Amino acid sequence: MSTPVLEVRGLTAGYDGAPVIRDVALTVAAGQVVALLGANGAGKTTTLKAISALLRPMAGTVTFAGSPLDRIPAATRARLGVAHVPEGRGIFSGLTVAEHLRLGHRGERLDEAAAYRYFPVLSRLKDRRAGLLSGGEQQMLAMGRALTRRPKLLLLDELSLGLAPIIVEELLPVVRRYADDSGCGVLLVEQHVGLALEVADHGYVLSHGEITTHAAARELDADQARIVAGYLGEHPV
Repeated sequence: MSTPVLEVRGLTAGYDGAPVIRDVALTVAAGQVVALLGANGAGKTTTLKAISALLRPMAGTVTFAGSPLDRIPAATRARLGVAHVPEGRGIFSGLTVAEHLRLGHRGERLDEAAAYRYFPVLSRLKDRRAGLLSGGEQQMLAMGRALTRRPKLLLLDELSLGLAPIIVEELLPVVRRYADDSGCGVLLVEQHVGLALEVADHGYVLSHGEITTHAAARELDADQARIVAGYLGEHPV
């Protein structure tokens, strides 16, 4: 079996000494899309932040492509191939689309063409400032900016936040296609459960900071009661 691009074991993290997630374990293989599901406040965003080192874990291990990431800061993880698109998109309203896609670390070689290839609308908006884009266009820009770095692991936090479902239906298949094309592993936090499971290979349900169930995406999609039970913190058989 090939080495997972991401392996999380016993991850505990939180704020001001109080844990929000406890003993979280999950795996993402290369080319796999994994959905992390849960009600608001379940700890999904905290999990992504701990993986990308925006938040220092209290316990547990995060392994990337077989190498532990302990004590490796967020900027170094990004250079290794971990791309995190945060809730709220993390873009700069005063910069143009083209300027965003050229932003990188000194000496970093960016693949701007990838952003335009997967999100063709951005090519028509190159000279427009990000603050003037629609919500859907801003999300495409945030994702496109991540793709310029040729990530090996893509962490996506609530792509659909503030967007109409029809826009989400356009964005999520791009995630699936990129994973298939590039072999990038994707960990996807998404409130639209049905849409997320349509593009995912596997799903984990997080409730009150703990993983309560996980299974192949098609199994979870066929058994919505299992997801509901997971949201309530129950452990279905």
